[in-house]
Amino acid sequence: MACPLEQALAVMVTTFHKYSGKEGDKYKLSKAELKELLNKELPVFGSKQMDEVEFKRLTNDLDHNKDSEVDFKEYVCFLACIAMGFNEFFKDGPTKQPRKK
Repeated sequence: MACPLEQALAVMVTTFHKYSGKEGDKYKLSKAELKELLNKELPVFGSKQMDEVEFKRLTNDLDHNKDSEVDFKEYVCFLACIAMGFNEFFKDGPTKQPRKK
């Protein structure tokens, strides 16, 4: 049985491929595919939380090579940024647990 971190990595990869390739390149997310992924898998970043201008800015920031699509590397960088934000939010929270030695 896979460890939790291995499972998390597998979910990151399979989620990308679940949405990529529905239109165009099967190894990249189009803007529509990215929007669908965000709405269904990360609703805190979905269209209910983000207007069209904000979504356009996000896709522009994610699309480092400016090909109008988000490849796997760009997607993983996005998830890493989200994880860093979550870490900052939770690291000094009131429920901080002491580290085990």
